[in-house]
Amino acid sequence: MFNNGWRKPSDVMGNYLDRIGAGWVLANPDVMDFDYIPTELVGRETIQNELASKFSTLHHPEGAGRVVITGPVGSGKTVLARTFCRDIQRHLSNKRNIRSVHVNCRNASTSMRVVQRILHELAPGHPDRGLSMGELLMSLRRILRQDTSHLLVVLDEVDHMLRRSGDDLLYQLLRIDEDQAGKGTLSLILISQEQVLDVLETAVISRMGSTNHIRIDPYTVDGLEAIATQRAESGLVPGSWSPEIIRLIAEKAAPSGDARRVIELLNAAVERCEFRQDDHSERCLTVEDVHVPLENIATAAGSNLEHIDDLNPNAMLVLLSLCRRLSKQESMTTGEVEQLYAVVCEEYEQKMRSHTTVWKYLKEFEERQIITSRVAAIGDGRGRTTHLSMPHYLPKDLASRIEMLLKRKFR
Repeated sequence: MFNNGWRKPSDVMGNYLDRIGAGWVLANPDVMDFDYIPTELVGRETIQNELASKFSTLHHPEGAGRVVITGPVGSGKTVLARTFCRDIQRHLSNKRNIRSVHVNCRNASTSMRVVQRILHELAPGHPDRGLSMGELLMSLRRILRQDTSHLLVVLDEVDHMLRRSGDDLLYQLLRIDEDQAGKGTLSLILISQEQVLDVLETAVISRMGSTNHIRIDPYTVDGLEAIATQRAESGLVPGSWSPEIIRLIAEKAAPSGDARRVIELLNAAVERCEFRQDDHSERCLTVEDVHVPLENIATAAGSNLEHIDDLNPNAMLVLLSLCRRLSKQESMTTGEVEQLYAVVCEEYEQKMRSHTTVWKYLKEFEERQIITSRVAAIGDGRGRTTHLSMPHYLPKDLASRIEMLLKRKFR
């Protein structure tokens, strides 16, 4: 019997929920988690070497190290420390028994709670309450001596503990080998956005070592590209992404220098791609997937369309040629711009400007953060040229606005 396309509610629900876990694009959701620890840290190779140098004696039975790692949000401080702890345990497994404890001092914001967390990791049955700080530290010494292991303590966001409890715990941890025969029981890594060495007492700085400071800068676009590529390789279905789309995502995240931002943008593009899937969709990330709006996130500079309203008409023609090509692909060369610009000029019955003038327009677009440029190889050849992309705009939307403005200007 003809039912005019009506289906039972249960059928409709079943169909729309089928996309959950379908895995058309996303194969491993864990990879998109901010707390995911990759098998290899990318984009921070120089910093890794510097960190390892601070622990150059750790292979020795009485060797220890200490370091303060500082840097802005999303610069990779935590993942740097976590991967180092994991890797050094494996590297020295035949020479020394190393245990590591990672405490986030935003959650354990007093010195008492920090020591309780350390003891809980080392001895889960250890009592949490009813003991003084001195008794807790004595328990820690006893456990380390009995276990004959070296403890690597990471205090993440340590500034939260310092503001509430001061630096006495750091002093006690750095003196933990006193009154015993051996030394090299404990190593210490402090992590903070702030330069915490400036607020420590002289006695603590003396034991930490004022030169044991590693400052991490925000990620470059190449570092962000390496992170996004690593996540795509580990988490996405093969063939569902391209190096060009990953580069575009990295360029979009570049103003922040934040690894979390590039992961978030990649995840948002994946979600958008999964959302639009049907039997006829291309199961591959596109330019439009990259530009899906993210609510409650500050937009990058140059992200509103009115930013181009004061361009002169000839500059708009050049920009329109960019938008039309970048609506379909992630980047284009300057040579392609001039070819398409010729077509657009013919369409609007305008005389082409010189190569020098077109180049001047492109530099203006870059200064306004409408486009991004980079010098790279041409295909598989040895030649190099400038590649242009548009990470902060959806080219199709920008093209529509330019066409509207040009109608007014060329009436």
